[in-house]
Amino acid sequence: MEKFDCVVVGAGWYGLGAAKQYHCMFPDSSLVVFDAAPTLGGTWADHRIYPGLKSNNLLGTFEFPDFPMDTATFGVAPREHIPGGVLNAYLKAYAARFGIDTLIRANSKVTAAEHQETAEGGWVLTVSNDQQETTVFARRLIVASGLTSEAFLPHFDGQETFGGRIFHGRDFLQNKDTIQEGKSVTVYGGSKFAWDAVYAYASAGTKVNWVIRYVRFLSWFSPCIWGDVDGFGHIRRFLHGTAFGRALVDGFWRVLGGDVLALNKYDAHPKTAKLKPWTEAMFTATSFSIVNWETDIWELIKSDLVDVHIGEIDHLSPGKVHLADGTEFESDAFLAHTGWKHVPPMKFLPEGIERELGLPHAPVQDAPGEDLANQTALMERADKEILARFPRLKNQPVWNKHYIPMTEQKGIRSSDKVTPYTPLTPFMLYHFIVPPAERFLRTRDVAFAGMVSNFSNVITSHLQGLWISAYFSGRLANDPAAAVGDQDALAALRYETVLHNRDYRAINENWKRKYGSDKSVAI
Repeated sequence: MEKFDCVVVGAGWYGLGAAKQYHCMFPDSSLVVFDAAPTLGGTWADHRIYPGLKSNNLLGTFEFPDFPMDTATFGVAPREHIPGGVLNAYLKAYAARFGIDTLIRANSKVTAAEHQETAEGGWVLTVSNDQQETTVFARRLIVASGLTSEAFLPHFDGQETFGGRIFHGRDFLQNKDTIQEGKSVTVYGGSKFAWDAVYAYASAGTKVNWVIRYVRFLSWFSPCIWGDVDGFGHIRRFLHGTAFGRALVDGFWRVLGGDVLALNKYDAHPKTAKLKPWTEAMFTATSFSIVNWETDIWELIKSDLVDVHIGEIDHLSPGKVHLADGTEFESDAFLAHTGWKHVPPMKFLPEGIERELGLPHAPVQDAPGEDLANQTALMERADKEILARFPRLKNQPVWNKHYIPMTEQKGIRSSDKVTPYTPLTPFMLYHFIVPPAERFLRTRDVAFAGMVSNFSNVITSHLQGLWISAYFSGRLANDPAAAVGDQDALAALRYETVLHNRDYRAINENWKRKYGSDKSVAI
């Protein structure tokens, strides 16, 4: 059995950032990066660069701080949005620059990780590829598989007779031959990807029926429970803790949302009116898409090439899609961007260890203390503090009372054990990175990177990589492992973990993590 000082699972932004920092800090340690895909890059890997893909970001705003994306090397001019192919090339260049490229083993899926109950800890990993299944030992494990690695594609009633291709948006590149003039396609979903797909099809002359289902749903102006660490806590307390400050915050978000509505002229046409944001800008979080297409997408949407349907899929029949309201239309292909399974795509052992690891699992009552996500009293205490500090969060948007999770909807089902709609607890990781359980703090043998979603993913991946290596080496100024053996310190650590995760997930993001992100706002 091969043995490594550190194993990283995943070769996207977070995996590369963590591997690079570990390699720089411990150049003599053995390190390997496993990725199930054939090439590095995660979301920006070769097989996921679909036609016309661009980042929402401009040059200079989507790069590692120690590896600038310069115009001379990558061909992107200032104030230009970065094409997907360029980001792919950038990540490959980053891996080569820091010597990570030779440590990556592609087409290698980690299917299981079993913790070793010894003084030193460590993990035995089961790794599968096309030829064989092997086991390796990792003294330290960094899980960086991300939140968009395992696609969810449900079963649609009648799909066996449909006759056309049915595929997830992740596989758009492999199905780009469905972009044909004179053909018709159904795009199901409202995410950034769905907007891109609608544009790619319609701009090529392909008729698009765009189905969006009914859904649930700047720094100082965003409620953030851990924001005081930046030294500007007094400003946040004024903005969110006083009536006058909250009026300023509400005004900021109202102006921002109003600008989006006015600039995009949603109400200027019946079709674009259907795409108007359904919730306030403050609660949109990371569900947005920048208008960065080569030609005017709004004119395509207004044309006969695109029909927008707000409704539910009822069933498929030969060459047709049927909606619950009785609408039906012809379709040669069906592209479904139906979300992702937001849990690490591997089995953790021994059974039940995910509770102590702080990973999503089934909610239970009367859970043991190590199952932090099911500690009702701690959750209530954290919610009380969050709402006291940010009273605006008491006034949530009005959710659709008639909302039905996709997998409970007539005409759609799934046999998958876990779907985006499976009731699970949120992640419970200290600083969104390490389990707050004494069992793992003592051995310092596991960390999770990329289990968050924000507008600064690249910077976050760099910082998490630094933090993880410092944690593994015991060099953190505020070391969570210092709480080992001190019950009061452990209790404080666990409450802080609950507080931060409730603020990030339960108040702002948990509904989207549970129920999927079905609609993106174009800005």
